[in-house]
Amino acid sequence: MRDHVTSTDSSHHPARWVSRTGQSLLLMLAGAGLATAGTGALQAMQPSFLEEPQAQSQPEEAAPSTAIAPRINAPSTSSFVADIVQEAGQAVVRIDASRTVTSSVPEAFQNPFFQEFFGNMPESQQRVEQGIGSGFIVSEDGTIFTNAHVVDGADTVQVTLKDGRVVDGTVVGTDPLTDVAVIDIDADNLPTVPLSDSNQLQPGEWAIAIGNPLGLDNTVTVGIVSATGRTSGQIGVADKRVDFIQTDAAINPGNSGGPLLNERGEVIGMNTAIIQNAQGIGFAIPINDVGRIAEQLVTNGEVAHPYVGIRMVELTAQNKEAIAAQTGLDVANEEGILIADVVGNSPAARAGLKQGDILVSVGGQPVTEAAEVQNLVEAAGVGQNLSLQVRRNGRVETVTVQPEALPNG
Repeated sequence: MRDHVTSTDSSHHPARWVSRTGQSLLLMLAGAGLATAGTGALQAMQPSFLEEPQAQSQPEEAAPSTAIAPRINAPSTSSFVADIVQEAGQAVVRIDASRTVTSSVPEAFQNPFFQEFFGNMPESQQRVEQGIGSGFIVSEDGTIFTNAHVVDGADTVQVTLKDGRVVDGTVVGTDPLTDVAVIDIDADNLPTVPLSDSNQLQPGEWAIAIGNPLGLDNTVTVGIVSATGRTSGQIGVADKRVDFIQTDAAINPGNSGGPLLNERGEVIGMNTAIIQNAQGIGFAIPINDVGRIAEQLVTNGEVAHPYVGIRMVELTAQNKEAIAAQTGLDVANEEGILIADVVGNSPAARAGLKQGDILVSVGGQPVTEAAEVQNLVEAAGVGQNLSLQVRRNGRVETVTVQPEALPNG
């Protein structure tokens, strides 16, 4: 899904950012440092009265004072969220992307009958789509992280800085499988935002989103980290090779590519609004994954995702019944993942994996979910030997596979 607002019928010194990223990713989350001003309790002040000295002969009634009681000022407080927005918000940008979309005219309109009324029509028509997203600056010389779907297929990219400057952007690279992209702008001495270590993230920590939802610039929403490690399959985007941070901070179209920050103003994730029909929950790509993918984009312009070449079926109770009914295989007592198919001439096929094998472990790690296999293969990398254990005809065998780069298309 793209962050479109209207529809009317883009590398630069990466070394600085790579160094900064390496340092920033070592930062550990270490408690909630909330900076709040003191708001000590105030006691109500009562008006005072003055008494005149009594005469010796007869007392006089006390006269009320005309002094005015001092005004009580409301306590002044500062918000740690406001402090973070003031600092980190300087590095959040708006991204406007334009793309030309070509569509074919239905063949029926080429019929002479229609041409008689409408004249000759072109075989294709073009229209320009305008999209709005967010991003954040990670190097002083203009490296920006954003979502791939924000700039995918863009003919032109313009970046609006917090100080109001509008500069042209160049797309260094995009990776649709993780929805990560890197943009470069020609500028120096830019404000940047520090990166945290998302591997240390815990549910319940503060989550602050900054971006341009629905075209409303410089919008801030606040919540907590609701969960970590949400798989792409769990949230309905099975084509993505990345896990997600779940948050209750509002994330809407236009927030895509903006930062999700912790209570110290460090980026813990990149917001994404590709999840349709999500209400009251939002998702972000962990910043460690973003940094890993972005480094490959800066270095190579693309990302090589490891590929083995198997189709898997998890052995849940429901799936076991269906497998037995449809194939006659007795998998009632099996634990692991069924290899339902092996792609011809793939690394799996050359390693000797077969349809019907039960995948028990990958790289020495027991597996019961397809997402676990995907993550372990991704972590192994392209061209590296990866040990798989499979159960075949009641016996456990070890197979070594060498993942290749995922074929394009």
